Amino acid sequence: MQYRKWGRTGLKVSEVSLGTMAFGRWIDEELSGKIIDAALDAGINLIDTADVYGRGMDVGDPTLTGESEAIIGRALKGRRDKVILATKVQAPVGIGVNDAGLSRYHIFRAIEGSLRRLQTDYIDIYQVHGFDRETPLEETLGALDDLVRQGKIRYLGCSNYAAWQLAKAHGISAVHGWHRFEGLQPEYSLISRGIERELVPLAESEKVGIIAYSPLGRGILTGKYRQGETPPAQSRLAAGEKRLELLLQGNLAYALVEAIRPLAERRGWTLAQFALAWVLSRPYVTSAILGASKPEQIRDSLQYAEQRLTPEELAEVDEASRRIGLFW
Repeated sequence: MQYRKWGRTGLKVSEVSLGTMAFGRWIDEELSGKIIDAALDAGINLIDTADVYGRGMDVGDPTLTGESEAIIGRALKGRRDKVILATKVQAPVGIGVNDAGLSRYHIFRAIEGSLRRLQTDYIDIYQVHGFDRETPLEETLGALDDLVRQGKIRYLGCSNYAAWQLAKAHGISAVHGWHRFEGLQPEYSLISRGIERELVPLAESEKVGIIAYSPLGRGILTGKYRQGETPPAQSRLAAGEKRLELLLQGNLAYALVEAIRPLAERRGWTLAQFALAWVLSRPYVTSAILGASKPEQIRDSLQYAEQRLTPEELAEVDEASRRIGLFW
C-alpha cells in the first residue's frame, strides 16, 4: 500500500480507503469485522463512515441510523490508534425538527453520538455531508472550529460541495482565522467526472485533498450489470438504489463498460481493477474509497492498485468516453 499526503496537511492516508456505507445494512456485523480486518491487513489506514449509515437509509426511518459507526467502534477496540477515522454530519438521524442539517445545535449533538458509537474521544476527519442552504456557513464553520479547539476533531472536510461552496467556506474561515475544510469528498469515477470542470482546479490551487467515493461507479464498473439482464441478487441495483439507476439511464454507462473492457483485458486485469487504477492515476486524488461486501474483494481490488495507467491508456479512455457521448 502506498500513502499520500492529504492536501496541505501533514496527514498521510492510504491511497485506497475503506467505505462502510453497507455496514449494518446488507452486510452484517460479523462480515463487516472481517472486511475491516482484511483492509487493515492490506495496509489501509483510513476508514470512512457517516452518522446516517444504517438500516434507516433503506426503510426510510431516520431513527435506525448509526449502525455503521457502532460496528466500526466495536471492531476497532484495542486498535483505534492504528486507524484514521472519518465520519460525516448533516443527514437526518432522527425525527425531530433539529435532527438534521448543519446548525450549531445539531453538529454539537451529532458529534457526541458519533463519538459514543465509534467508542473514541476524537474524530480524525469530520466532514459535512452536504451543503445546508438553511444554515449560515458562519454558524457551521464556527461550530466546527470550536470542536477542533476542544480536541474532538483533528481535521475538517466537506462532501458533495460545489466549487463555489468550498471557495466561500474557505473565505469565511480565512476572515475569522478558523480551521478550514482541508479535504473534499466527491463522487468520482470513469462515469462520474463532473468534478474535473471546477472542483479539481480549485482543489489543486488551494491544496485541498480529494478523497473520491464510488470509484467503481456504484458497482457499474465491475461489469456485473449488463443491459437488458436481471441484476445480480443482493446487488445495489436489485435493491433499487435510485442514484445507481440514474447512472444507468441512457445506456451510456453500459457503453463505457464495453469500451474499456478491452483495455482492462489487455493488461490482464478485471474491469474493477482497471477502474480503480484510473482514479488513482489522477495526481489530484489523495485516496479512493473502496466498498466491499466480502474480504476477498479487498484483496482482489488492491492487487494492482500500486500500478498507474500510462498516458496513452488515459488518452484511450478519454477518446472512448467522447466516442460514446459521455462528457464531463
